[in-house]
Amino acid sequence: MPELPEVENVKNTLNQFLPGKVIEEVKVYWENIIKHPQLEEFILRLQGQTFQHVYRRGKFLIFHLEEDSLVSHLRMEGKYGLYPSDDSADKHTHVIFRFTDGTELRYRDVRKFGTMHVYPKGTEESHLPLNTLGVEPLSDSLTAGLLKRIFAKTKRNIKAVLLDQTMIAGLGNIYVDEVLFQAKIHPETPANELSLHRLKKLKIAITDILSESVKHGGSTIRSYTNSMGQSGGFQLKLFVYGRKNEACRVCGHEIERIVVAGRGTHICNHCQS
Repeated sequence: MPELPEVENVKNTLNQFLPGKVIEEVKVYWENIIKHPQLEEFILRLQGQTFQHVYRRGKFLIFHLEEDSLVSHLRMEGKYGLYPSDDSADKHTHVIFRFTDGTELRYRDVRKFGTMHVYPKGTEESHLPLNTLGVEPLSDSLTAGLLKRIFAKTKRNIKAVLLDQTMIAGLGNIYVDEVLFQAKIHPETPANELSLHRLKKLKIAITDILSESVKHGGSTIRSYTNSMGQSGGFQLKLFVYGRKNEACRVCGHEIERIVVAGRGTHICNHCQS
């Protein structure tokens, strides 16, 4: 599943070609992707509107048009791309925004898990799914003090808490493993037992790792590419994720894979004792 750095890079590439495009027609081939409003209204509301800018909130893309906002979650395999209208679309293309200039924005999703919501522009964060999201991890709002306050409310392990999008929006399995390794925190540590000192290290790790991954185009573990078909490069810099049985790049001990919060989790038991 694309996490914050990957969605940020999709947003950046979309903003290179999407603003100013006028929607002439909307075609939907897999209705379950459209969550709000009903399909007919979804299509009618968007036709004739102009894309202005694309934003990101957590793992969500927010397309601002003249009157409405389109909120999109890529889930496991969702991808956007710009194509000439006369190019044939493949069987995994489920939503097409055809523009007046003869091009199309196509949404492809092999797994069909992605979602789209449309709300009046400016109201989208007061509705599902955005109204449940926690703090933005690359914003100034994220501080060790804030982490201390929100973690004090739960006895769950730190990995489960970091994966919880209502706590911090944007982190997934890859970056939680990497963040906890850099902060030298074992993933099974109860979140409410972390000292302010350790939470300062955790905050720094979140900021550093996410920012560095954005800089390198995200991580291509399986099939992720941005909206120009480019793969990420941060997977080459991962310290623990996907490196089971390999030597830790810090201490030389073997990386282990365990299950925490129902997810495969990569740790160095020496560095994260």
